[in-house]
Amino acid sequence: MEPTEFLETIYNISMQIVGSDDRIKSDLDQSTANYLSEILRRSESAKAVITVVLTSVVYKTLNPEQDIRKHQTSISNGYSGRTFDTRYVTPFLKSVKFPAMSESGWLTRSLEQKAPYDLNYPGAISPESLKTAFIETICFIQKGKDLDKLLSFLFQGLIIQRNAQQIDLAKPLNLSIATIIELLSRHFDTKYSAEGASRLPVLALYAAYQCLVTEIKRFEGKVLLPMENHTSADTRSGRIGDIDIVDEKERAFEAVEVKHGIQITAQLIKDAFEKFKTTQVNRYYLLSTSNINASQAEEINKEIEKIKNIHGCHVIANGLIFSLKYYLRLLSGTAQFIENYVNLVESDTALKFEHKKEWNNIISQM
Repeated sequence: MEPTEFLETIYNISMQIVGSDDRIKSDLDQSTANYLSEILRRSESAKAVITVVLTSVVYKTLNPEQDIRKHQTSISNGYSGRTFDTRYVTPFLKSVKFPAMSESGWLTRSLEQKAPYDLNYPGAISPESLKTAFIETICFIQKGKDLDKLLSFLFQGLIIQRNAQQIDLAKPLNLSIATIIELLSRHFDTKYSAEGASRLPVLALYAAYQCLVTEIKRFEGKVLLPMENHTSADTRSGRIGDIDIVDEKERAFEAVEVKHGIQITAQLIKDAFEKFKTTQVNRYYLLSTSNINASQAEEINKEIEKIKNIHGCHVIANGLIFSLKYYLRLLSGTAQFIENYVNLVESDTALKFEHKKEWNNIISQM
């Protein structure tokens, strides 16, 4: 059976087993179940580990003769786990909204060591409980028994975790600009345990631009490009900002770069220029939730003026909250902005359950 078809088959069976329950149904021995539960519990913070485990069990099922502990072709009698993962496993994980790396679980130092995944494996997988769970699970997979049960256990757990993250978010109406700014500031500044909070200010600005491009004359005929994946590198993607607007000829017109918790410095202005200097962008905004480093204000202004003289682009460095206030004042109403922001928060794959739940908590305290 082709790997993608195999994954889809196991996934569909696991969906049926889970049903509307929030409990994994399995007759695996308790020790193995405990190891798998540890891997599942850390699947968001250690995506690479669960990716490598899933790749190993799928490959072993389809290629029983392969010693999957030998995960690189550079290891004697090994196979390329990274290639198999990149081609089949990670794309599948993304398609069903399971935790997934940007490209492969092998693109992390702790798992890419040129050594078999056995008790002597030197990779620094942390915490120690996760490393133990990982090595013991790989050893279980290598024995080649009950692989269908192991894969079902993991898929059931991932389905249950994913379903728990699906939450309807509040969309309050008739809010004043001051109230919206207060809500957003609290949403941005909450201390979260999961990564992804730096995406929230970007989503808020993008929601504002979704409104601006339909209401402001300056943006007539211009196109707001879809946001890219949170992990996309600007140099690879060809984009110059977190938010990009192009003109009728698809040339860069306006871009916004967002910094969360990082003050704007003269060096950041220089770094921004390196991104857009080969384009004809008209305006480039560098906005931060931590505002501008006051001690560098003069140097920042000099750098902005220098770029204006050399390139012609008008660079605007400002606090993100100040800019959001200004944008909201330009709009005919705020309801569409809230609608846009909530929709983006609901659908953005970089955000976790706690980021979404916190929005509802904040709204409930209004």
